[in-house]
Amino acid sequence: MRITYKGDYALKTLLDLAVNYGSNPISISELAKRADIPIKFLEQILLELKKGGFVESRRGKIGGYLLSRHPAKITLGEVIRFIDGPIEPIACVRDGYKGCSDLEGCVFKKIWSEISECTSSIIGRVNFEDLAKKSNKPKEEFIYQI
Repeated sequence: MRITYKGDYALKTLLDLAVNYGSNPISISELAKRADIPIKFLEQILLELKKGGFVESRRGKIGGYLLSRHPAKITLGEVIRFIDGPIEPIACVRDGYKGCSDLEGCVFKKIWSEISECTSSIIGRVNFEDLAKKSNKPKEEFIYQI
């Protein structure tokens, strides 16, 4: 498993939104500033996260982004697989793989399978509500002035 910058930024963005779940939408510029992500790159990431059903956007003066589901319903594994693809350390571990003639006798396949199962188990049970509780990020509150 390899997490790309895109995957890392997606996870950080979702964590910020999870920490602030139930608050007003957060603008893209604020999300970018908090996580030190280039705005143009974050725009692409948020479009993908929106397609994946992780975030929704709101227009208008107090528009921005927020989670489309409760943070407890979004797992780390779900996001990683959506953004960065399969988590297996090598292709031969995937079901239906036929690219190797030594699958049955390979001494490494069992090890790769165990690594894949352990990784999948861990990232499958960690959700963004848990991560938000463990986060040391303060909940950002909007201050309105008239």
